[in-house]
Amino acid sequence: MSYRQFVGAIWMKKALGAMHSLLSPRKEECLLCKQNSVLQVNELGLCHSCYTRIPWIRQALCPTCGRGETCSDCQRRQHSYFLRSRSAVRYDETMKGLLARYKYRGDERLKGVLGQMLVHSYRLLQMDRDTLHAKSDSVQELITFVPVSERRMLERGFNQAEQMAVELGKRLGLPVVRLLTRSKHTDKQSFKKRSERLDDLEHVFELNEAIHDEMVGCPASSFVIYIVDDVYTTGSTMNQCAKVLRAYFSAEIFGLTWAR
Repeated sequence: MSYRQFVGAIWMKKALGAMHSLLSPRKEECLLCKQNSVLQVNELGLCHSCYTRIPWIRQALCPTCGRGETCSDCQRRQHSYFLRSRSAVRYDETMKGLLARYKYRGDERLKGVLGQMLVHSYRLLQMDRDTLHAKSDSVQELITFVPVSERRMLERGFNQAEQMAVELGKRLGLPVVRLLTRSKHTDKQSFKKRSERLDDLEHVFELNEAIHDEMVGCPASSFVIYIVDDVYTTGSTMNQCAKVLRAYFSAEIFGLTWAR
């Protein structure tokens, strides 16, 4: 082999290697299992194996809370201050582990994954066109979120519902407004009976007065407000938040939660 042929072979090998790198799928770390794998945009930064384990709620059997199975909580509620709520996924063991990594172990990279998954909740809600305001200049759509106490904020360093709301707002092009504050700390609701939740959440949420003054001056005559939270259990938290908002605004209020 001549020198010219040798140089040409090396150049060709490098060129083929560069082309292979461009054409081959890029492997990245899956946000759930942390294994290097080929990721796709529609798989939320998850490998195919982890993506297929997501228990999406495809059909809402309860028209109020969107549960994918028979629901007794909505039947027992005397009055619902929100019209409907929809969730993206069932809260199974896989989803519990995902939320625990984000919410309790501080893996804030996952906020984008959960925020993107919330888009599915929004789309489920949009399927019920008869419950929504017709689009008009007199109606303003906005997103708010369930607030946490100062104590919980100090413990965790962030409000997961707020972060998820911001991520959802980016994807939908809707403003995110802090409409509510929390007047007192409560223990985790997941460990309480339904009656205890109702008593515990009474008078916990208050209107953010500064925001109220701004919205009162808004030319919109009414609002469509989406309340974002991570998990819908019995709906007590969502209902109390909606109750406060209904007292101050001419609004249709809907819930958007990540899991049910």
